[in-house]
Amino acid sequence: MAGKVFKYGDSVDTDVILPARYLALYKEEDLAAHCMEDIDENFVKDVKQGDFIAAGENFGCGSSREHAPIAIKASGITCVIAASFARIFYRNAINIGLPILECRQASVAAQKGDRLEVDLSKGIIWNHTRGTIYQAEPFPLFIQEMMKEGGLLSYLKKNDAPLL
Repeated sequence: MAGKVFKYGDSVDTDVILPARYLALYKEEDLAAHCMEDIDENFVKDVKQGDFIAAGENFGCGSSREHAPIAIKASGITCVIAASFARIFYRNAINIGLPILECRQASVAAQKGDRLEVDLSKGIIWNHTRGTIYQAEPFPLFIQEMMKEGGLLSYLKKNDAPLL
């Protein structure tokens, strides 16, 4: 994974990630078209497949809706790196297959436009712009597999697990 950074601060909530006025939308591409627009009006036009979000503490706080991580993933963001994530956003990101990493040092050091490369399996974050390397805690293998499959439901279907 390699791309450029979109940088945000602390407590970016789900209403900023995807404003509530768009919750009636259900297609992923329609959600992506409004991702981050209340905090970064240029995000949608500037984001490219493979880019990253770097953020501070408590990223994804607020409501428990899955729309927020879906919009981020559909926008082309390949991974969100933050100092910390709100608990429900963290779980929703895993469930829908949006790669996330908690790494305070990497999220603080990264600046808008920096070029990053990430190895999710090892939790390694290279900031090529700054010439630095950071270590995040990688997810256990079963969660890595689940994310590679596109999230929990896709993983369960592929592995013929009963859906409750």
